[in-house]
Amino acid sequence: MSGIEWSARRLRTALAAAAVSAAAVVTCAAAPAQAAEEKPLREGGVPQALWNYAVSPGAVPGANDWSCRPSAQHPDPVILLPGTFFNIGANFVKAAPRLKNDGYCVYAMNYGFTPLSFQRVGGLGSNRDSAAQLDAFVTRVQQATGAGKVDIVGHSLGGSVPMWWMKKMGGAKKVDDYVGWAPSSHGTDLNGIVDLGEKLKLMGFGTGLSNTARFPGVVEQTRTSDYTREMWADGDRVPDGPEYTVIMTRYEKVVTPYATQALTGKNVNNIVLQDMCPDDRAGHMGLFDDDPTLQMTMNALADGPVDFRPTCTGYGMQFL
Repeated sequence: MSGIEWSARRLRTALAAAAVSAAAVVTCAAAPAQAAEEKPLREGGVPQALWNYAVSPGAVPGANDWSCRPSAQHPDPVILLPGTFFNIGANFVKAAPRLKNDGYCVYAMNYGFTPLSFQRVGGLGSNRDSAAQLDAFVTRVQQATGAGKVDIVGHSLGGSVPMWWMKKMGGAKKVDDYVGWAPSSHGTDLNGIVDLGEKLKLMGFGTGLSNTARFPGVVEQTRTSDYTREMWADGDRVPDGPEYTVIMTRYEKVVTPYATQALTGKNVNNIVLQDMCPDDRAGHMGLFDDDPTLQMTMNALADGPVDFRPTCTGYGMQFL
């Protein structure tokens, strides 16, 4: 073998070895990246919610991946709706990652923003307008995912706005499961303040002030508002079709009395949190990071047993 042939062979051998080494490096480099992509999203708590409220009001990990395609196991996209004064970044730091990690296509929307909202404080605008925003959002989700129906999870006002949409705008035919955390669908007396105002003929003044200050969505949640009365003018039953779950807490201080949150109709499951976990003192706000509430929500969305009992750990905030 000539020196030239020997050199050529050595060159080919060296190139082959380099190629193998390069492939190994690429494989090793890709493995951590792939593992990182498959790593479950971390669920947030109160500190993350406070941070997100200020710096990430319009985004939360796990939600609004518009390339997501529903699986056969979870065919219905889940839409998350925050409560009054809140936004998706704060309200769903625990729920959105858990749902996404479980294989759901998850979407969340802010609504009811006015100039007073500063793109952070939701639910101030007219609730009828918010229901129209929800209708458009559901259409967008259905178009993106190809889903025939969606699931709704709403906290406080986030439970009332979809109720208007289902009862008054025909949205019920597009919903498979509805889960309300302390929903304000029947309004609130704010521990008697609204009833007192009604007796003193002050509610008209309050309504006029709210319209001037541009936060009608707040006053519309009172039990005596035109919005609440019109919601149930055709009867107290919810529309047939969806399955309804309401999770209430006896330590409620916002949507009061707490028992008025219960719904009536077919396929309705009204749950008092303390009937499941007597030591759970989570209040109205605390449901957002209350683990038993999340467990019962996941069970409802999966069409699990009505008598499901959560593991009583990881309780939510006790105030409000």
